[in-house]
Amino acid sequence: MDGTCVKLSSDDSIEAFVPGKKFKFNENSQYYKTVNIYKFSKHFSETHYVPFLVAYQAALGENEYYEQVLRVITMLDTPVIKAKRLSGQKWYEIDDIQDLDIAESIFTPDDDERVKLLQGRYGGYWRYPKLIDFCYLVNPYFPPEKMKDEIRASFDTLLTEYPSGMRVNSLLAAKNFGVHQENIIVGNGAAELIKSLMGFLKGKVGFIRPTFDEYPNRYSRENSVDFIPDNADYSYTAADLMAYFDDKDIQNLIVVNPDNPSGNYIPKADLFKLIEWADKKGITLLIDESFVDFADEPDNTLIEQEILSANPHLFVMKSISKSYGVPGLRLGVLASGNADIIASMKKDVAIWNINSFGEFYMQIEEKYKKDYAAALVQIRAERARFEAELATVKGVRVIHSQANYVMVELDEKISPKELLKTLLIKYELLIKELTTKTNGRNYLRLAVRNTEDNDKLVAAMKNELGEK
Repeated sequence: MDGTCVKLSSDDSIEAFVPGKKFKFNENSQYYKTVNIYKFSKHFSETHYVPFLVAYQAALGENEYYEQVLRVITMLDTPVIKAKRLSGQKWYEIDDIQDLDIAESIFTPDDDERVKLLQGRYGGYWRYPKLIDFCYLVNPYFPPEKMKDEIRASFDTLLTEYPSGMRVNSLLAAKNFGVHQENIIVGNGAAELIKSLMGFLKGKVGFIRPTFDEYPNRYSRENSVDFIPDNADYSYTAADLMAYFDDKDIQNLIVVNPDNPSGNYIPKADLFKLIEWADKKGITLLIDESFVDFADEPDNTLIEQEILSANPHLFVMKSISKSYGVPGLRLGVLASGNADIIASMKKDVAIWNINSFGEFYMQIEEKYKKDYAAALVQIRAERARFEAELATVKGVRVIHSQANYVMVELDEKISPKELLKTLLIKYELLIKELTTKTNGRNYLRLAVRNTEDNDKLVAAMKNELGEK
């Protein structure tokens, strides 16, 4: 909405031109952005525009926007200027290289290129107001409005003040998760902590495929050992992992639980068996529980001081962004009984690695625990409903998930890439296709959003694939 906007009456007469300096953000919903294309009749130019332009120049000089003259004309008693509302036509105002980058992804005539450009942004889809993102994973039912109001009330302070350093933010995280400060580190999203931790691992690392690529991408392939479940659901148990890796020469094992993208879940009791096995084998075990709050099992976290202290070979990663629905704040934590590596990581990352908004969120988060618990109940119910609706789409097999996303398998005649392209271009719905993660097999990962958004996706898929 940068630049000039207008307010319109019901008959499309222009009630007011609103220049940028007069823009009121609390009236944003009442504004229309001008495309800056005007049609002046000869009569209008002779009787209105040129005379007013001459008078305006005489009074205020030539260094003004021409729209200021139109603004004066709209103040006349008789409306002589009307707007033409756009209804679905695409346009974008290009003032700089950032605008050009976005415009290229909107207007490229090649659909494949448009998909490539959008996927290559890795987020920031709020710049495309009509796009619904089923690719990146959030919590649609948290944070509550009151919490957002509390953050808004402190906006000016948070924007203009420095955040605290790592020590203070470790204290905050320790308080929130009930562990000692020397056993936890806060990151600019889990991704920052993954990058740092992977740099401290030595020897071979065991991975389960498919998985969150940020882990294997941060380690050399020659020192990676992969376990690929031998079934169509990509499901596995703790016993499967111990059996497979028992005779493999690995020094580290990474388990995402629930796994991404399959949603496979290992119960907490079985994780304890895996932790004990890893200890006996001298294996450093990293369990990423970024999605564990969405699982059906209660009290399933491993971020407990007693567990960490008893198992210094255990590291537990958690993305606050994904669980708590605040990806824009970029928050994550890593907890471990290995205080030495945690201390080394605190030196490895920047002292101000999170901003004041993230720090304030952690400061007030405890007050909203009941709201968070209620949000988790909502998303579990919506996930079950979403899975049931997806199961009615022709050619779709739903794989039950314990996370805030659902993996589905498409019939062999359905191309995931083509379906992604169709949903994006035709319906402005962005999904995640998994052919590169599953050796070309026809899988999708679909984020669980709110009921309205989920129903839009199901309806679009039915339009394209049919109904069972």
